[in-house]
Amino acid sequence: MSYRNGPWSSRKQGRFECSISAWLEEKQALEAKMKVEPIIDVKSIKSIKKILSDNPRDKLLFIMGINSGLRVQDLLALKVGDVKDVKVGDRVILREKKTGKENVFIMNKEIKLALDDHLSQFESGDDHFLFKSRKGRNYPLTTFAVTKYVKRWTEAVNLKGNYGAHTLRKTWCYHQRKTFGVSWEVLAKRLNHSSPSITRRYLGIQEEEVEEILLNVI
Repeated sequence: MSYRNGPWSSRKQGRFECSISAWLEEKQALEAKMKVEPIIDVKSIKSIKKILSDNPRDKLLFIMGINSGLRVQDLLALKVGDVKDVKVGDRVILREKKTGKENVFIMNKEIKLALDDHLSQFESGDDHFLFKSRKGRNYPLTTFAVTKYVKRWTEAVNLKGNYGAHTLRKTWCYHQRKTFGVSWEVLAKRLNHSSPSITRRYLGIQEEEVEEILLNVI
C-alpha cells in the first residue's frame, strides 16, 4: 500500500522493500552456506589434489581451506607478503573479516609445499593478493568464484551432494573430529564461534555414526 502524500510515501516504501529484499538475500545466502557438505571421503580429497596439480593457485586454495579451518573470505584477503617467508610451524596472525577477532593459522608441511609451488609460478610483489583473480591487475578471487570452483572440483571426482566455498572449512572441521578425534569444544574455540549451536552445524555427523553407538554395550 502506498500513499504519495501521506506518512507512508512511495519513497519510504521503496526503501523498506529494498531493506526487506536485502535481508532475504542475506538470509538465503547464509542458509545455503550452512547446508553445504564437507568432503568426508579421504580418497576424494586426494583425487581433487591430483586434478589440481597443474593449477598451483587453486591447489593451494584447496589445501589451505581444508588445513587451516579459516573462512574462505579470510584466505582470500591474504597477501603474498603475509606468508612468503613463513616456515613450517610458524604462526600467521590475521584478523577475521566477519567478526573482527584476531585469529591464527599454523603453516603445516602440506600448505608450505603448495605455497612454494604457487609462488614459484609467477612474479608477484608483497602487496599482491595470494589468490589473485585473473581479472584486473590485483584483485582477489571472490567467495562466489570459489563456490563455483569447489562445485567443479567435487563434480570432477563424482561426488554427489551440495558443495560450495564453505565446504573447505567444514571439511577441516569434519576430519579434525572424525579422523583426529578433536573434541567439539576445541573446534568451537578454533572456529571462533560465539555459540555451541553454530559449531554443531559444522561437525558433519553422519547417520551411520549415530547408529554405530547403538551397538555399544554398557
